[in-house]
Order: sequence, then C-alpha cells, then structure tokens
Amino acid sequence: MRRYRLSVAAQHDLIAILAWTHEHFGAAARKRYEKLIVTALRDVATQPDRPGNVVRAELGDGVRSWHLRLSRGRARPIAGIVRRPRHFLIYRIEGDIVAVARVLHDAMEPARHLDPDESWE
Repeated sequence: MRRYRLSVAAQHDLIAILAWTHEHFGAAARKRYEKLIVTALRDVATQPDRPGNVVRAELGDGVRSWHLRLSRGRARPIAGIVRRPRHFLIYRIEGDIVAVARVLHDAMEPARHLDPDESWE
C-alpha cells in the first residue's frame, strides 16, 4: 500500500465535513462518515487506479477522483453504514505517495475548487 498525504485544503475540507455531519446528524453519524473517509483513503492508497475511479484530465495530469460511495462495502462499522455519502476525493500519484488535493461534495464543480497550478502540499 502506498502512503497518502492530504493537502492543507483537503485537511480543511475534512474538518468542515465532519463538523457539519456532527452538527446535523450527531456523533454516531460523524464516526460512521469518518470511518468511510479513512476507508476511501486506504482504498486509493492501495490501488489508485481501482475500478470506479474517474480520470480528471481537466484538473491536471494524472488527476483522478474517487467517490466515497465506492468504499461503503469495506467501511461497514458495527454501528451501521453510511447510506448516501456525498463526497469524493481528488487525488494523483506522486512517486510512492497518493496526494489528495481536496475532498469535495458531489454537487460541487471540482474545477472551481482546485487550481491546477496550486501546490498539493
């Protein structure tokens, strides 16, 4: 499995997503969503080109996306499953690391939230 690295923007995305989930659905739902996100990150780190990924050439060379719903089956916590996850990862392979630039809601237009010339650090 490759390692993964979250950009500062992706870290902020995750904090906001989990805070919103906690506020609107409670602690148990936040924990389920957090487990799903971690599973999705591990999925793309294990196999970045796994079936279901989408090549996002409009966002830059080698950029892909992975919707969290594709990881639900592997993230089934004892407390239940996330029925309708609404976020996806934007990532690319940088050597032996999967760099995650953003974690966006599926209603968002990625090109409006990701500058291809901006650093993924």
